Amino acid sequence: MGYHFPLFVLRASKQPNMIQKTIYKTKDYSKVKFTLAIEDKESAAILGLNGDWKNPIPMKKKKDGSFTAEVQLPKSTQHEFRYLLNETEWINEPEADGEIVNGYGTSNSVLSL
Repeated sequence: MGYHFPLFVLRASKQPNMIQKTIYKTKDYSKVKFTLAIEDKESAAILGLNGDWKNPIPMKKKKDGSFTAEVQLPKSTQHEFRYLLNETEWINEPEADGEIVNGYGTSNSVLSL
């Protein structure tokens, strides 16, 4: 069995990564707040939600270096997604509901609502 070493090391801020889901009983959508606790990055975006890998959802950078974004997604759905950092680095969400292998030899995070 071989060892696997990360291709890059990310320094996390004091705030943990989070996905907060608000599922409304009377609406056909849910609100999802993504918090990406990462420092030393200029930009972060979410790709893949609703199957859209071409139009990134920009995340807002906070004073502590973390990034946040809120989106509305249909209830009772599942979404593959990844974060794109500085428009070049792909990472997954460690707090996602799961991961699934993609067609590029890596994996995507999975969000279930």
